Amino acid sequence: MNGFACKRSISVDDFFFDGLSRPGHTNNTSRASVKLTTVLNITGLNTLGVSMGRIDFAPGGINPPHTHPRATEIVFVLKGELDVAFITTDNKLYSKSIKTGEVFVFPRGLIHFQRNNGNVPAAAITAFNSQLPGTQRVASALFASSPSVANNVLGKAFQLRTKEVKKIKSRLAHNK
Repeated sequence: MNGFACKRSISVDDFFFDGLSRPGHTNNTSRASVKLTTVLNITGLNTLGVSMGRIDFAPGGINPPHTHPRATEIVFVLKGELDVAFITTDNKLYSKSIKTGEVFVFPRGLIHFQRNNGNVPAAAITAFNSQLPGTQRVASALFASSPSVANNVLGKAFQLRTKEVKKIKSRLAHNK
């Protein structure tokens, strides 16, 4: 049950959410907006093993590299064209440009991203085979964790000077 107790008293509202009906705001550093519908906002999803989301992209927008530790994701392009990609555990990149009406799958747990390379806004619907897929953004996990990963660890891992590590940490801390 993923830690969620079943409700004794339910209503039709436990099975409804209108949060995906409107485009998200893309006036941020990634120029994209991700809205998820999970068991956290539709309690009727409890034990059903599904969830979904909406991603809106301004021109040049990106849903940065991230992973879903508990789910495979499938993305359907509503409008526009996206470059999509995932990286396997042996560091092989699988990438493709997909357009309106097309679908791409990201296997469970693999790092992946979507990017709008077009000159017009794009939007996609995502679906997951989990009521609570979880999302871990790679850069934020490493450079904006709490407590913080030691600067010397990140410096060695990414071949950066401490000053550069601190700069990245500062930028990501402001974008939480």
